[in-house]
Amino acid sequence: MKNIPNTIKKLFLVTAILFSSTLISFGQDSNSYKTSLKEMMDASGSAATYKVAIIQTIKMLKSQKTDVPESIWQDFEDTFLKSAQDELFGLLLPIYQKYLTEADLKAITVFYHTPSGKKLAEKTPFIMQDSMQAGQQWGMKLGEEFTKKLQEKGY
Repeated sequence: MKNIPNTIKKLFLVTAILFSSTLISFGQDSNSYKTSLKEMMDASGSAATYKVAIIQTIKMLKSQKTDVPESIWQDFEDTFLKSAQDELFGLLLPIYQKYLTEADLKAITVFYHTPSGKKLAEKTPFIMQDSMQAGQQWGMKLGEEFTKKLQEKGY
């Protein structure tokens, strides 16, 4: 019976070591995944697109708040370009982890370094802009059709 406390201590020690090594390896994997995701986002043009969105938001606010000095807008841009992108990256990381492995990210990054991938990255902002306009038109048309059908049914 005297050996039970020593056995429990040894078991606890082994468990603690295993748990610690798992956390350490998870942290390394997590950092590796973050690096791979950042590389993929840079290669795909996503990071640049987010940067443009931040700058456009500041420009829009500038046009609405004309009494604010340029130095404050410049400070906002400098601050938010870094912090907002980091914040967005933190929000996107678990989403990417949910659906893509690190190997997937690396393969996608390789694609974005091909001529076709570079072209896609370059043209994606324009495709998205045109797609949003087309989607708005489609949504309005669909809404009109729904309204017409409801009216035909007496609603």
